[in-house]
Amino acid sequence: MVGIDKDAVERYLATPAAYGLPASTPVERIDTHISVIFLAGPHAYKLKKRVDLVYLDFTTLDARREACKRELMLNQRTAPSLYLDIVPVTETGDGLVLGENTDGTIVDWVVKMARFDQCNLLSHMADRGELTVAMVEKLARQLERFHKNAEVSRTDGGQARFVEILESNQKNFYPFIGKIYPPSLIERLGSFYADTLEALSGLIESRRASGWVRHCHGDLHLNNVVCLNGEPVPFDCIEFNDQFACIDALYDFAFLLMDLAFRAQSDRRLAAHANAALNAYLQAQSPEDLSETLKGLEALPFFMSVRASVRSHVSARMSRGAKSGASELEGFALAYAEFAEDLLRERKARLYAVGGLSGTGKTTIAKRLAPELGGSIGAVHLRTDIIRKRLAGVADFDRLSSDAYTQAASDQVYAEMARLASVALDAGQTVICDAVFAKPVERTLIEQVATSRSVPFEGIWLTAPPKMLESRVEQRSQAGTDASDADERVVRLQLSYDLGDLSWTVVEAVGEPDRVCANARTALNLTLPSSEN
Repeated sequence: MVGIDKDAVERYLATPAAYGLPASTPVERIDTHISVIFLAGPHAYKLKKRVDLVYLDFTTLDARREACKRELMLNQRTAPSLYLDIVPVTETGDGLVLGENTDGTIVDWVVKMARFDQCNLLSHMADRGELTVAMVEKLARQLERFHKNAEVSRTDGGQARFVEILESNQKNFYPFIGKIYPPSLIERLGSFYADTLEALSGLIESRRASGWVRHCHGDLHLNNVVCLNGEPVPFDCIEFNDQFACIDALYDFAFLLMDLAFRAQSDRRLAAHANAALNAYLQAQSPEDLSETLKGLEALPFFMSVRASVRSHVSARMSRGAKSGASELEGFALAYAEFAEDLLRERKARLYAVGGLSGTGKTTIAKRLAPELGGSIGAVHLRTDIIRKRLAGVADFDRLSSDAYTQAASDQVYAEMARLASVALDAGQTVICDAVFAKPVERTLIEQVATSRSVPFEGIWLTAPPKMLESRVEQRSQAGTDASDADERVVRLQLSYDLGDLSWTVVEAVGEPDRVCANARTALNLTLPSSEN
């Protein structure tokens, strides 16, 4: 009968016989608040719990079937190799079977997935210190493509939705005030959120009107991304409530950035990861999308803070029913709430520039400095090599002809860098610009971006012996893994330039990158990261 006891279904799915496996085969069970997952042989089978919550109702067979169908369809956008099919659980005269049977009655549905090793979750890789910057950059570029192609929603998101989220957060904080949270912390958070949302309401509504509210993943944190064959694969998106998934693309991305930045507070091995993800996402965008996203960065600290608050009260609620590890969960709940508050604290934007001839290591140094500038998320890194490729409509490693390097073309690239820096600074975001800056007019242009906004500016100029520059660019050119098109001929041409008056701080770019970066920090009066003290 359709109303067969749920426990009977779960007992059946916990047996190897359900999957045609030998009796000695172990079947592992994982419970979440809305699902039970059975790991059997090479596959995983996800059963919806028959629960009725505020935001979902799985109490009917039709509702569970529809949820399974949507989970399959939506997750195949990012993880087609993991999400294979939906399969009925059928009651027959001989008992339950997994699959359709003409003589039986379907009593439930499961999502059939390819099984993977849990140690390959990015969260576990991060815990082991094995999550690389390259991996999160690859993930960020993938997410940029996903967001670009996601279905636009004109009715979801917006200020009203954030009002609902903030009200829900406050209600979920309330039972734990005085037990986990100091009352003053929750009071300050409430005040910060009210003021910040009011200030951002125009931007949030403008982004919705411009089509940036899309059917996203909705739950993008490291525990929902797995590394398969060297590629990051996001899975387990939200399928049960469109309000949670039809959101601003930046709010979707903010969960990943928040997760990385929060972890970096206690694990300096992850210090560069959130910034690397942000800049990989930005550098993958078209010029038009990049301008809109840079404007949207004004809301990014708020988006990240809201994500941290949600993570906080979820941890608090989990601590209440935990059989073990309750104190650890309470500690996470408080730490997330404190991080949420810190993200909302205003930070003054600054503009930095790293110049030097090709081969001095400008991009390496700018990339290493960017995470240390501008708060938890670091600085936006603007690079003329990337900007030039985007304006030409080609991929990073595609080589451009000499037509892309005329004086007029170069003037356009530097003007675009100045414009993008202006947009980011106006959004309250610190920026580091990376270009040759060989001509005084190019240096003056970027300095004026800061001056016109009364924003502090610091410029450094990297130098190295000519033979070293030639050797470096030749090695880079042969590798073919960098956006720069410079070769030995270009270096020799640059060495003939008259640099004019150079007011930027000169830093010798000889030796290992760590040494050069330390010298650059000294020149910029930056504090050495704690892990390097």
